[in-house]
Amino acid sequence: MNGLNIEKKSLDRLLLSYSFGLEEILTKVRILQGEFNLIHKYNPIEHVKSRIKSQESLCKKLQRKDLPMTLESVRNEIKDIAGIRIVCSFKSDIYRVAGMLIQQNDIEVVEYDDYIDNPKDNGYQSLHLTLEVPVFLSDRQERVAVEVQIRTIAMDFWASLEHKIYYKHENMFIPEDLVTDLKNAAKKVSILDNQMEMIHKKMNEFEMTYT
Repeated sequence: MNGLNIEKKSLDRLLLSYSFGLEEILTKVRILQGEFNLIHKYNPIEHVKSRIKSQESLCKKLQRKDLPMTLESVRNEIKDIAGIRIVCSFKSDIYRVAGMLIQQNDIEVVEYDDYIDNPKDNGYQSLHLTLEVPVFLSDRQERVAVEVQIRTIAMDFWASLEHKIYYKHENMFIPEDLVTDLKNAAKKVSILDNQMEMIHKKMNEFEMTYT
C-alpha cells in the first residue's frame, strides 16, 4: 500500500482520528468567525483550507526522513497529518487569531514556530502552530495533533507560487538567480504587509475619531 507496511484498517482508523481532530479545530475557527461577524462586525479571517495527508504523502515523508514504514512512525514522527491553513487580512490578525485558539482550555500547544519574525532562509513567512485536541471515540479518548498555519493574503500568495515553482521543477537544479528573486519577492511581501497594517491602523483611528 504505497510502500507502507501497515494494515489498511489500522491506518484508516488512525487517519479517521486525525480527521476528527481536524474538525474540532475547524469548529473552533468557525465559531470565532461567527462571533467576529456578529459582534465585532469585522472578520480577521479571509478564508480557511484544510487537508489530511494522503497515504502516498505519508509514505514520501517517511522515506525523506529515512524512517520505518510503520504505524508507529506515522503516529510519532509525522506532526502534520492533519493541517489547516488560515489566511488573514493583516499581520496583527495572525497573532490575534492564534492567541484566541491557544487560550482555549482543551487545546495544548505542542509547537510554536514564528516564521514571520524569523523567516526561513528562502523567505517563507507564516506562523506555524501544532495544536493537540482531545478526540472522544467509542472506546477511548485520543489526543490528536493538528498543524495550523496562519498567514496573510500576501504571504499565502508568495508561498503558493514558490511551491508551484519548486514542485514543477522538483528534480531539477533551481538557478541561483531565481532563488534570489524569490527571496527579494518575499521581502516585498513583508513591506506590503507592513504598509497595509499601517493603513489599517490609521483607518481604525479615523473611525474612532468620528464615531
